[in-house]
Amino acid sequence: MDTILAYFDGIPSSHRSLILVGGIAFFWLIEYLIPLFRFNYKKVNHAGINIFFTLTTIVVNFVLAFLLFKVSEWTVANNFGILQWIDLQFPELSAWWYVLIGVALLDFIGAWLAHYVEHRVPFFWRFHLVHHTDTHVDTTTANRHHPGESVIRFAFTLLGVFIVGAPVAIIMLYQSMSVVLSQFNHANINIPTKIDRWISYVIVSPNMHKVHHHHVLPYTDTNYGNIFSIWDHLFRTFAVKDPKTLVYGVDTYPDASENANLKSLLKIPFNKYRPPTTLHADE
Repeated sequence: MDTILAYFDGIPSSHRSLILVGGIAFFWLIEYLIPLFRFNYKKVNHAGINIFFTLTTIVVNFVLAFLLFKVSEWTVANNFGILQWIDLQFPELSAWWYVLIGVALLDFIGAWLAHYVEHRVPFFWRFHLVHHTDTHVDTTTANRHHPGESVIRFAFTLLGVFIVGAPVAIIMLYQSMSVVLSQFNHANINIPTKIDRWISYVIVSPNMHKVHHHHVLPYTDTNYGNIFSIWDHLFRTFAVKDPKTLVYGVDTYPDASENANLKSLLKIPFNKYRPPTTLHADE
């Protein structure tokens, strides 16, 4: 574990880029081999929109990254935060447990809680809508976030670093895992139901997360997790639905052409608010 932490403590930017691009390429290939749905779309055109949002997310995180480092350095220097307290109280604790607790808590605050709040607060939901308007969910959808949402999610990650007292190595490990697991659980891949169910007991599986992309409530407000599935089980936001019956998108933005237009997508947060029109799924 010390070797892993040492690597992520000084991970080069080129390696982080390789993790992002390599993950997309790997799951893109698997989608061709074992697709869950055979979408009637031009995969490259669809990816172009989502890759644009991937690039804006990279820019936002790159510009604000210094804040993560500053907050992390401060918490470590001042023994502030959950991990710092654990280290002081239980110095004999295995590094594996230390890292697992750190990554899990960052996943809870930076991903699950951020996602949950985005669905509960209308102002945040306006930005998150861009992610949900994708009617052809695949691995590139993982990074389909409006620049405004990227800022919101960064703020929650920053809050997580502050509360957890996470050192840089754990932050980098968490972010790398977050990228790959998000690409995995959005990937348009057909995994046997039993295997997917077993996976979902520990981490967020493709079938589990796809339920969240079903176009109507209450399914849209379930399965918020990104890395670990424990948070949805713990807070009773876990839901199951036959993946073959899913309809992707969101009921307030049903126009597929509008949802594939970059200009329209960028304007969504500033349009007149469209509250959900379907309170309960009839399926």
